[in-house]
Amino acid sequence: MPQMPKTPQYSGCRSNNPVLFLCGKLNQMTTQQETNFTRIAEAIGYIKDNFKTQPSLDEIADKVAMSPYHFQRMFTDWAGVSPKKFLQFLTVEHAKKLLKEDQASLFDTAIETGLSGTSRLHDLFINIEGMTPGEYKNGGENLIINYSYAESPFGNMLVASTSKGICHMAFADEAKEAFKELKSKFPNATYNQVVDLAQQNVLYIFTHDWSKLSEVKLHLKGTEFQLKVWETLLKIPMGKLTTYGSIAKQINLPKASRAVGTAVGDNPVAFLIPCHRIIQSTGVFGNYHWGAVRKTAIIGWEAAKMEKQAS
Repeated sequence: MPQMPKTPQYSGCRSNNPVLFLCGKLNQMTTQQETNFTRIAEAIGYIKDNFKTQPSLDEIADKVAMSPYHFQRMFTDWAGVSPKKFLQFLTVEHAKKLLKEDQASLFDTAIETGLSGTSRLHDLFINIEGMTPGEYKNGGENLIINYSYAESPFGNMLVASTSKGICHMAFADEAKEAFKELKSKFPNATYNQVVDLAQQNVLYIFTHDWSKLSEVKLHLKGTEFQLKVWETLLKIPMGKLTTYGSIAKQINLPKASRAVGTAVGDNPVAFLIPCHRIIQSTGVFGNYHWGAVRKTAIIGWEAAKMEKQAS
């Protein structure tokens, strides 16, 4: 039965291991980070539910049982901006503004003037390889899958990999349920709860030191259509948003918005394949496989990071 360590435990964190620096970074992510995100998520949920009344900082802090001072400090440490500033990134008006931007430039794979490597992280560093039928036949009986749990700014995650790359990455509010979901995809695979280099590398994305991020290889089970949609999602820069319809047009199937939505919902790699950047054409953020509040948190967090970088 999978075990969720109280603090991330990473095998191979030895002095002769080239990823020692990463292990040190990740081990700094204690259960306090998880506690902080739980409070932040509760606060964001409260703000969403009471947006019309514009709740004050004191009211929000009281909701999460913290003093206004400590809540503001915790939130700013997490987001990089104040709660008040963060709220600006969550408005429908802000979302609509992003959607009005030229969609052609949004999906331009050439390096654009003023568009930093950080915002194009996914497009530059991530490569998807589809699994062959032989690899996933009979419930994945020929696959050996390593998996582990780690903490992120948005809660615990389950990360899994084959010898060819990351095959699954999901937010894991409940460790047993997260593992159960993974196993349902490959019921006959051999599973080892161990951290490998592929997992350690991909988790650099949460250490805020992306200069050390090597090319990320994803080894995914999906139809040709699903893989095409997921590859297109990688081209959405951080801090930007788009719609199902825009993705459908980008893959030259303008009438396939509903099918695109299904493929987006089946995304097996949370955050890294940024399905959270797909919203409704009305500017409403909409649903998310790992929770609407978490989607809101990620969108705001990314917008704050990009604005801070630009300043």
